[in-house]
Amino acid sequence: MALTREEREQFLAEPHIAALAVDAGTGRAPLTVPIWYQYEPGGDIWILTGPNSRKYKLISAAGRFSLMVDRLEPTVRYVSVEGPVVDSSPATLEQLREISARYLPADKVDGYVDFSWKNHDGHQVLRMRPERWLSSDLGQA
Repeated sequence: MALTREEREQFLAEPHIAALAVDAGTGRAPLTVPIWYQYEPGGDIWILTGPNSRKYKLISAAGRFSLMVDRLEPTVRYVSVEGPVVDSSPATLEQLREISARYLPADKVDGYVDFSWKNHDGHQVLRMRPERWLSSDLGQA
C-alpha cells in the first residue's frame, strides 16, 4: 500500500542510509551507491560528496538523481524519490557536522568531522528537489 504524503516525508526524514542512483551514460547501468543524506519534510534533500568523485561528475552531467531508502522492521517499507539538482555549492564545516551527527554516535562525530575535513579532497553539497515519489508499506508481510 502506498504511503500518504505525510508518511513518506516523515519516513524519508529518518536517518536511513540511502541508495543513490544516477545515469552513468550510454551502455552503462546507473551508478548506485550508499550515501548519507539530510531531509526535512517539505524541503529539498541534500547530500555531500567529493567534487572530484565519479558520483559528483555523473550527477552534474545528468542534472538529477534518485534516492531510495527502506527498512524491514517492524514492516517492510520503502520510499524512492527523484528530482533535479537545484543547487551545488562547497560544503561548510557546519554542514559536515550536521550530516555526520545524523548518522554517527555523538562521541564519534568530532573525530570523524575533523578527519574528513582535513583528509578528503573537499566536500560539495548537492540539493535535490523531490519531483517523483514511489512508496509502499507491505504491512505485516
